[in-house]
Amino acid sequence: MENQQEGPERREGGPGRRVRTRRVLIASVAGCAVLGGVLVLLPWERRAEPAPPSPGAQALAAVSAGVPAALPDLAELIAEREKRVRAHPKDAASWAVLGAAYVEQGRRLADPAYYPRAERALRTSLAVRPERNTRALAGLAALANVRRDFPAARRWGEAALKLQPRRWTTYPLLIDAYTGLGEHQTAERMLDRLTELRSGPAVLARAAAVYRDRGWREDAAASLADAAAGARAPAERASYLERAGQLAWERGDLQDALRHFQEAVRLDPDQRAAQAGQGRALAALGRTTEALNAYRVALARQPSPQYALELGELYESLGMPEAARVQYDLLRERVRDAAAGGADEELVLGRFEADHGDPGAAVRRLRAEWRRQPGTEVADALGWALHRAGRSEEGLRYAVRATEGEHGGGVRSAVYAYHRGVIERELERYGAARRHLAEALRINPYFSPLHAPAARAAAEALGEPPDEGVPEMDEEPG
Repeated sequence: MENQQEGPERREGGPGRRVRTRRVLIASVAGCAVLGGVLVLLPWERRAEPAPPSPGAQALAAVSAGVPAALPDLAELIAEREKRVRAHPKDAASWAVLGAAYVEQGRRLADPAYYPRAERALRTSLAVRPERNTRALAGLAALANVRRDFPAARRWGEAALKLQPRRWTTYPLLIDAYTGLGEHQTAERMLDRLTELRSGPAVLARAAAVYRDRGWREDAAASLADAAAGARAPAERASYLERAGQLAWERGDLQDALRHFQEAVRLDPDQRAAQAGQGRALAALGRTTEALNAYRVALARQPSPQYALELGELYESLGMPEAARVQYDLLRERVRDAAAGGADEELVLGRFEADHGDPGAAVRRLRAEWRRQPGTEVADALGWALHRAGRSEEGLRYAVRATEGEHGGGVRSAVYAYHRGVIERELERYGAARRHLAEALRINPYFSPLHAPAARAAAEALGEPPDEGVPEMDEEPG
């Protein structure tokens, strides 16, 4: 009987346990569903993330697009490609990439020793693959531009363009070449074609350079702001911010210039052009010790002749001629190094000689430069050198060319306006001299620690315009 009584209890307990088990299972399934939903909603941390590109790959992308690359990334790319071409000497593409990386490294470091290496690599690429090697031709155009050999840059760039007319990265190279040759209308046509083919930060930055050369400052500043906002890599963004800082400096906005330069250095500590820009702005703000330190840091890692000239003139303005002479000696040394690397620094040397050395030698150097590549910068420098050598009448013709838009001199430069005003004063064209000296100080009252005070003194010496009805010698050259 006991056994018979157990059976019903088991039968009653069995369904109860099954109900409870079913409820547990339902709850478990529901819990799994909720957990699954939670897992789906969790961030991607539980999924395998794609590995970020290596520094060498980042530099390759930058070099291929013709945008600034970080120096450590460039070093890795160079090491990778040097190893590659040793193992595969017939790899034309790797030779071309190596050459382009050498060009960028030399430019970033202001070290012309990289330029012969770049030329050997690029010519090797052409020797291995002589037909339809657009990348090597474009690399040679880039090399010629950084060497300031604009006729060669035009030849190589046009050859690359003929092979691939829709290869957008060739157009910026030609824009630089045509600008250096004073062919501003052709440069603008190249920009029009470039913008039809491509958009983005690199194109905006190139457009800004053309706008600046034509005197369209607001357009240039807007394009650079958009370029900096759209740049992905810190080195690229820092480069665009440095150019924006230079634009702000050229219009005399010291705080804005300094802000851009400082942000550029924060993003890319190897951005030495921005470091020198800080020196320029800090000196104008009266923060002399900081300015000297900024220039010294820039020169220690990027010993550009231009920076040496600027620092030397700052020392000179502070009554420190010995310190200035040290920088002028460095300038001459760097110009010699540049010549050994096939680079042309005759423009900066001519400017130096005109103001601090032999004006006659400056005229000879700059005449040769003008015959080879008659750009706006050369016109200004030659005109000033001729004035300093006692030939102001001839110098005025070049000063007019540098400052008049119909001749390609559309850039709004305080230095150019100052040079023209001083030359006109020497020739007793007092009305024009007064206008151009005032323009120089209006554009940027701080344009030079040496020459801005001289411009103010010259303008004060000319005084106010004569009373109405009194003639004043103000005839412009024909």
